[in-house]
Amino acid sequence: MTKIYPKNAAQLRKMREAGRIVAEVLEIVKNESVPGVKTIKLDRIAEAAIKERGGKPAFKGYRGFPASICASINSEVVHGIPGARKLRNGDILSIDVGVFWKGFAGDAAITFGIGRCNDAAMALMRKTEDALKAALRVVRPGVRVSEISQAVEQVALKGKYGLVKKYTGHGIGKEMHEPPQIPNYVSTGLLKKTPRLPEGATIAIEPMLTECGGDVEVLSDGWTVVTADRKLASHVEHTVAVGPEGPVLMTVL
Repeated sequence: MTKIYPKNAAQLRKMREAGRIVAEVLEIVKNESVPGVKTIKLDRIAEAAIKERGGKPAFKGYRGFPASICASINSEVVHGIPGARKLRNGDILSIDVGVFWKGFAGDAAITFGIGRCNDAAMALMRKTEDALKAALRVVRPGVRVSEISQAVEQVALKGKYGLVKKYTGHGIGKEMHEPPQIPNYVSTGLLKKTPRLPEGATIAIEPMLTECGGDVEVLSDGWTVVTADRKLASHVEHTVAVGPEGPVLMTVL
């Protein structure tokens, strides 16, 4: 049986502060993301901003990851390593930020355009946001994980977008990844068999949609996940607490 770790009021306050730092850093990085900027510069800006706010980058060193943020461009889905690559007009960029503050984590991601993007890219990013909003609408005490997964899947299917199934959302708290996993799809026959979330549970919901198929592969750096067909991908994420009446967003300003 999956063990889920509800948080008390004091722990939720710490997670809220971690989440606030995440949101601030995402806003800073987005504002710095213009054509010609190297993603390694964005990483340095983010790390400095996290530390200035009393936080600790949660990703740096995690299972050997070498940077403070994930910066994934165009066909890169998640876990892109910041480096010397320069952003170009028309790119879409996913930035994922994780922060520890006083022993508790916050984790969120946004995907946005650099300069002027084409209509297909804009539509993909909007639909990914829609999938996250749909998932948030079903969060409440007693909700099954599969109901959240189904909400994401239905938005992707209606929009005829690919859905990445290999990577999932997750519980979060004292650790960056805690039980349960939060898939973005529902396995056959599991809709009524997945765990229910109690009040105080904290999870990271993170839809990952693609222009076409949902198959992915990992590049030779051992981290960067790309679409197998090299079509565009979009990824968004919020850390959410299960409140008495619904979702409480932790990774907002």
